[in-house]
Amino acid sequence: MSRPLLLVTGAAGFIGARLAERLAEEGARVVAADAPGHFRSRPEIAAIFKANPPAEIVDREKLPAWLAGRRPGDVEAIFHMGACTDTTNYDEAYMDRMNTAYTRTLWGLAARLEAPFLYASSAAVYGDGSQGYDDSTPPGAFSPLNPYGASKQRFDEWALGELGQSARPPRWAGFRFFNVYGFGETHKGKMSSVLRQAFTQIKAGGRVRLFRSHREGIPDGHQKRDFILADDLVEALIHAWRQGLPDGIYNLGTGRARTFLDLVHAAFAAVGAEPRVDFIDTPPPIRERYQYFTEARMEKLRAAGWRRAFTPIEEGAARYWERQRPALVHG
Repeated sequence: MSRPLLLVTGAAGFIGARLAERLAEEGARVVAADAPGHFRSRPEIAAIFKANPPAEIVDREKLPAWLAGRRPGDVEAIFHMGACTDTTNYDEAYMDRMNTAYTRTLWGLAARLEAPFLYASSAAVYGDGSQGYDDSTPPGAFSPLNPYGASKQRFDEWALGELGQSARPPRWAGFRFFNVYGFGETHKGKMSSVLRQAFTQIKAGGRVRLFRSHREGIPDGHQKRDFILADDLVEALIHAWRQGLPDGIYNLGTGRARTFLDLVHAAFAAVGAEPRVDFIDTPPPIRERYQYFTEARMEKLRAAGWRRAFTPIEEGAARYWERQRPALVHG
């Protein structure tokens, strides 16, 4: 009798690919769902799956039908990492279809298959941060700054409203990812992490550009984010599946904000170059919406059993560069 399958959606994306990679390394039978062409057209993703071939690749458009053909017990868990994550896309109908309605469909199928359902929410739900970053606060208290964040907020609200319903997955958890960086994100282009872009700029010209501060009392480069290494995030997701968490929504950052200067200095150190940073004006269209501070409240996930320390950005940058270096040096 074959082992049950683990389904990862968004598997040709950054986090989905890294999660599928780690599960396969542990011997799991992974079904990778995404647009089939992405597995071939994205070099880092192609390399990940060449080294760790999935049990099956399913077109994301055909995934609901594929799941409808399974029986309870066929799928051990569903990790829904797929979404449109472009924060500059203001097509609300598209975001609702891709990020809210599609997730509801998968939720219903997970319930029928009696499969745990773990999904990617986003720290974009918190908007400008003026209402804090507490994952215990009702989602409706926040004002997302873009349709992407709003689409994640809508599903979070809907999922919490299903807590008392019978037609829900046996276990479920949503995770609000903060600023994730790591190998496998190059295809994201302008939406890739600042660290990934810093590596490219250092190798191209030895200098890194950062947005200057337009807020009194905050020096240039001292805007802060909660940067989390993809390796750590993936381990937390696997832990949540294996150990089980109380149903609900959880922040997934490090709980410690660091400055952008800290981050790019870590990039220069990883590459072995002297730091050279140029500050440029934040473009007016995003200046008013620009966040100067994000930091995950991590008490809820810690209380649920996650004990591991998170990787400091200095170590994370070094590990990232070690894996990314061949492509940037020889590519």
